[in-house]
Amino acid sequence: MFFFFLTSGLFLGWTLGANDAANVFGSAVGSKMIRFKQAAIIASVFVILGAVLQGAGGSHTLGKLGSVDALGGAFTVALAAGFTVFWMTKYKLPVSTTQAVVGAIIGWNFFTGSATDISSLVKIVTTWVAGPIIGGIFAVLLYLLLRFYIRKSKIHLLLQDAYTKYTLIIVGAFGSYSLGANNIANVVGVFVPSAPNIILDFGIFSLDGVQILFLIGGLAIALGIITYSKRVMMTVGDSIMKLSSETAFIVVLSHSLVLFIFSSQSLSNFFVNIGLPPIPLVPVSSSQVIVGSIMGIALLNGGRTIDFSVLGKIASGWVATPVIAGLISFIALFFMSNVFNLTVTQKQTHNIIKERNITPEIQSPTPENTKVISSITKTETEQNTIKLSHASLIAGIIVLLLIILYLLWNNRKLKIHIKQNDYNEQILKYNEQQAKLEFDLKITNNQNARLEAAIKTKKKAQRRIALDIIQKNEVLNRLKTEIDLIKQKPENEIKYTDLNNIKILINEQLNIEKERKSLYDYVKVLNSNFYKNLEKKFPTLTKKEKRLCALLRLNLSSKEIASILGISFKSVEVNRYRLRKKMNLKKNEKLSNTINKL
Repeated sequence: MFFFFLTSGLFLGWTLGANDAANVFGSAVGSKMIRFKQAAIIASVFVILGAVLQGAGGSHTLGKLGSVDALGGAFTVALAAGFTVFWMTKYKLPVSTTQAVVGAIIGWNFFTGSATDISSLVKIVTTWVAGPIIGGIFAVLLYLLLRFYIRKSKIHLLLQDAYTKYTLIIVGAFGSYSLGANNIANVVGVFVPSAPNIILDFGIFSLDGVQILFLIGGLAIALGIITYSKRVMMTVGDSIMKLSSETAFIVVLSHSLVLFIFSSQSLSNFFVNIGLPPIPLVPVSSSQVIVGSIMGIALLNGGRTIDFSVLGKIASGWVATPVIAGLISFIALFFMSNVFNLTVTQKQTHNIIKERNITPEIQSPTPENTKVISSITKTETEQNTIKLSHASLIAGIIVLLLIILYLLWNNRKLKIHIKQNDYNEQILKYNEQQAKLEFDLKITNNQNARLEAAIKTKKKAQRRIALDIIQKNEVLNRLKTEIDLIKQKPENEIKYTDLNNIKILINEQLNIEKERKSLYDYVKVLNSNFYKNLEKKFPTLTKKEKRLCALLRLNLSSKEIASILGISFKSVEVNRYRLRKKMNLKKNEKLSNTINKL
């Protein structure tokens, strides 16, 4: 039955691992220096070591706060605290497991009528205030020291980054050990009075019943780290304030030191030996310490990088956690005791009905009977007073809880409204940007259409010039042929010299150098990029070959090109063959396609 009842403590340990592992490696994971898988493995191993080797310190203080003396009560208290932490973790709030356990224990005290040790409560609550402050002070001092060291040592940035990664792993392991040592009392502290009296001897070392209990609790914490801690790690590590790798190292180290100090029996004894007050060995709220450390560095840097909305959510979780845990514990104990008949305490309470069921002899009006009746009346009055005070306290807690829930609901509603407005503004801006982009795209398309039309017009002009040259050459060639025929006639029929002069004039016109030059210049201006690409890809081409490429780009045939250049059709074909060789074209590759792609 002990292990059955322990399941609620294991559930609490799982929620602690899921929530408080963020306080150890959240900064490192959030700053992208360490992968989550690597952080989870290191944290799991060292949290178990800390729980087994140094977990007894905080359990004693929780035991004094409320000695839960029945397994049923311990089961219910741990279940109430675990449910509270799980609910907070689901909403990505790094709450304090210590606060949840303390609230649940106080709920048990109220239900059973047990006295709450005020000195222990004050000691624990004091750490809720002192923990963040001490963490912030440590963080500021360590940050200044690290910055001074980096400035003096002048380490290369790459080497510094590597050193930071390794130091984050080391302090993360130390922080996990401190977390296990300090917070295992939150997980199984209420089960310590009911721990089985056994010893397991492993040869090299042995574990008693309490240490076995701490080992099982440490395994539950490790399971929570591996399975569910990534969500809260990202909240602590990246949402409150953007952390650099050096800042993450300082935050984890300061947090680890605070947890270690408040769980070290040896350090407390050392303080006593040198005449100083002992260090209170209490389960410190690791969430509060880590947030205090981050806040210390942020305030040192001016506080400009703090996300106060996230900080407000975390603070509201801290306020609500003990109240919610206490109320859940009280209600759960009522159901466990009255519905399931579960023994939640070993304390014997007066049964007024049995005391009234006395014999007739005692009911006779004797002095002894009068004393009994007076005692019963006094007992009834005291119990009624206790019940009235409990009822008033419960009513006050319920009212406070309702106020807190209303404030949280109202704050959430306001944030949803703000987010909705922001979303609507973003949608409006997106639509405006989309309309502007569509308008710009339309203008660009129109410009491209005009440019394409202009290019087509210029290409037509180039082709027209080329065709004019071709047509003129054909006319002149026909004239030349006619003159040759006239020359074959007798001299007495025509004047040879006159005809010869005409032939010379026609030959000069057939050269049409002006038209050719005009065409070449026009083509060169309109195809400047083409010439650049041609020279870049085929730098060995001659000037004539480049002109041939330009004419081929106009989709002219070999016959038309021959007419323009004033050469034979066969010469054009030879030039085209040589051009293909220079361009290293394969048989299935067309020369015109290659030229048009340039």
